[in-house]
Amino acid sequence: MKKVVLFCLVCLTVCINYSCGLGSKAAWTGDAVADSLSNPKYATGFTVKTCDGVRLVDVGENDHFALVTADDAAVPDGYTKVKVPIKSTICMTSLQLSNFTILNAHDVVKGLTGTKNLFNEDILQRVNDSRIVKIGMEGNFDTELVLAANPDVIFVSPSKRGGYDAIVGTGITLVPHLGYEELHPLGQAEWIKFVAMFIGKEKEADAIFKGIESRYNELKAKCQELTANSQKPTVLSGEMHYGNWHAVGGKNYLAQIFRDAGAEYVINDEETGGEDLEFEKMYALGANADYWRILNSYPGEFSYEALKASEPRNELFKAYKEKKVIYCNMKQTPYYEISPVQPDVLLKDFVAIFHPELVEPDYQPKYYRLLTTEQ
Repeated sequence: MKKVVLFCLVCLTVCINYSCGLGSKAAWTGDAVADSLSNPKYATGFTVKTCDGVRLVDVGENDHFALVTADDAAVPDGYTKVKVPIKSTICMTSLQLSNFTILNAHDVVKGLTGTKNLFNEDILQRVNDSRIVKIGMEGNFDTELVLAANPDVIFVSPSKRGGYDAIVGTGITLVPHLGYEELHPLGQAEWIKFVAMFIGKEKEADAIFKGIESRYNELKAKCQELTANSQKPTVLSGEMHYGNWHAVGGKNYLAQIFRDAGAEYVINDEETGGEDLEFEKMYALGANADYWRILNSYPGEFSYEALKASEPRNELFKAYKEKKVIYCNMKQTPYYEISPVQPDVLLKDFVAIFHPELVEPDYQPKYYRLLTTEQ
């Protein structure tokens, strides 16, 4: 009888240890609980669970990280151990960098791919005095500079051209950042929680995101109430480049911002990224749209004349004729640098155009404004 009891106690001990992550992934899944602080509400690219003080972060379907505070902490099979908070990293995209900027964590960033369309004075100064190194563009990284940055981890973007083989050879842990895949504007911004877990700023990220979420949803609700019983303005997006019209798909996060701002996007398909359409196709969809959104890097001051010069048929659109082009110049605004974590500001810019009565009269847009004058 004593042997039976002893055997049962041993089995129980083993089961407890395995349930908290010392065994296979299947053994602990049922007992690990969702992280109340960092598990996302809108983002779909990562999930967070905790068990016995270990934070288990699943990114997509194939990448799994166990964030620990002690070197000797045990982690589940199939998980890569990362000691946190990290002290240094390399960012591969402006979206990733925006997370560090809003979290006031530039000290952690030791490397970037480049500084094109970068406005942040603090980052530029750090590059100038070599506190941040430029490692080269995707597919052509300078391994020596990567090693010189001495990153604890490197945040990578699988959607880019890649070229990570050389970096893999350094043994540095690569952490996928999938914020670009999010279809909900708040989902993209919520990746600040993901980065925060690696740098020890979880509480700050939670507070910042709650503010973004509150402002976004409050304005969205006002738009829905206003347009519940009225016709919504319509909007097309993009312009011609190299023989094709580049537009965002109907399920893209920007299309969702249009809808949340109380407008209807003229493309209503299932595409989540960008689309290349023939002019005739785009004209059929958007000829009578009320507004036309354009984002580019035009040198100098963009104008209706410049828009017509780039493609003479542009003057056929109703939005062109009625001077309702919504414009943002990436050379003049920090669009890619910080807008990923400011969906509430993007939303407000569009609402100020579609439904100006819903914002304060003296509101000054940050990114998008009506292109109202001929140059």
